[in-house]
Amino acid sequence: MKRRTVLASAAPAAVATPGIARAAGPGPSVTEKRTTTPDSRAIYFVSYDGLVNNNSFQKNGLLTYKGHQYAAWYTSTGHAVVGRRAPSASNWSTVTLSHVLKTSDSHNVVSMGVSEADGRLHLTMDSHSDGYFYVKSVAGLVDNPAGTSWTSSVFGPVQTSLDGLVLTSQFTYPQFISTPEGRLQLSYRAGISGNGRNALAEYDGSTWTALGEWTSSTGTYTSSHGSSTARNMYLHGIDYDVNGRLHSFFTWREQNAAVMCNSGGITNHDTGYVHSTDRGRTWRDDAGALVATTGTADTVAVTDAGLVVDPLGPDHCLMNQESQWTDSTGLPHAIISYVPGRFGQCTTDYVADRTAGGRAFHLRKNSSGGWTKTEIPVPLDSSRRTRLILDKYDNAYAVFPYGRIAGASRSSGHTDWTLLFDGSGLNAFGEVVIDEMRVRSDNVLSFMYQEKSTGTTPSALHVVEFSLPA
Repeated sequence: MKRRTVLASAAPAAVATPGIARAAGPGPSVTEKRTTTPDSRAIYFVSYDGLVNNNSFQKNGLLTYKGHQYAAWYTSTGHAVVGRRAPSASNWSTVTLSHVLKTSDSHNVVSMGVSEADGRLHLTMDSHSDGYFYVKSVAGLVDNPAGTSWTSSVFGPVQTSLDGLVLTSQFTYPQFISTPEGRLQLSYRAGISGNGRNALAEYDGSTWTALGEWTSSTGTYTSSHGSSTARNMYLHGIDYDVNGRLHSFFTWREQNAAVMCNSGGITNHDTGYVHSTDRGRTWRDDAGALVATTGTADTVAVTDAGLVVDPLGPDHCLMNQESQWTDSTGLPHAIISYVPGRFGQCTTDYVADRTAGGRAFHLRKNSSGGWTKTEIPVPLDSSRRTRLILDKYDNAYAVFPYGRIAGASRSSGHTDWTLLFDGSGLNAFGEVVIDEMRVRSDNVLSFMYQEKSTGTTPSALHVVEFSLPA
């Protein structure tokens, strides 16, 4: 095994966060446990500065459910593969599906979800603003993994609809989430970059239903440079908290480059926040005002007041689809990243400027109802995304490109960010895919990454795991 460096954990601060009347637990720490290799020859190509097997917006490319961990990826032949293992096992059992990746586009990820109502594993694959591919397992597969064979026979045929439900011909960014009642929801974008709408579908254990679109692409946004009349909302995530509230942070991307100081930047602007108390049927802003009803003409629009919780213009290469989490009390947290103004007020090269000056920030709602933002003192050294998790003590962890991990303690008010793991020896390309469900169920940080390669030479896909504070 390659040597990795685990750095000293951050010491918890002595003063508790105001408004939280409970004893502080241990501060953040990570202890490396093991690394497994689902595929020694996974497909490798770089597009949009990313890899198709490791785009961190996948929800979920890696998940744990009832004692088994599941992963999905494309192998060197382009075939979609699903693997599983018991968490204590070193080897992965794999099933190669009939579907072959149709194009070298890093957006065309595989995402998985579990429908608790009937114990099925669901997958969507291979779509970027066009048709999608869908596969589901037999009922009960994930409820009794030890007693169920792991062969291609447990997966149904590859479909271009959800069991006959046709959603859109311009489908991107599938994200599966489970409702508190055990239904499975699918979040996706209908339309294209700069002119798209977010939508939801729902599976009740027998039938898929389209709930409809809940964001708008229309309305006029004006910066100091110019105006745009079309856009799309990019989600940083979509997650239920412990109280059953659905949360989503987002940023807007404008279609018209006239809103930027330089065409080499990116038109993303502002960090917004909405939530739903009725399983995504209606949406409210931070103050609780109703801003949208899913499936109707009343959708979340850039012109709605009360949406923005961290304003930022389009001249700082703000990243879309970064990361979010909810803590043990239901408060929402997010990671956002951009080039701060101290490095200049006009970015001219998206990749180069983010790599040279990009910084990540921890944005969270505090117990008093306000918003707090802290810069994490770890340079991005990349144009790519950072992932956020919280452990059972509500310590925060940022998993940076290349597998670096920083942490901050709840007791400090999440201000004492310190590098915990420097990623040495991983040889990771960039973004990682987090097993969100394992963090919550097993108190283990587990992420999938792919080794750097060149051209289209396949490389190894690994899953590394760390224990969090007991």
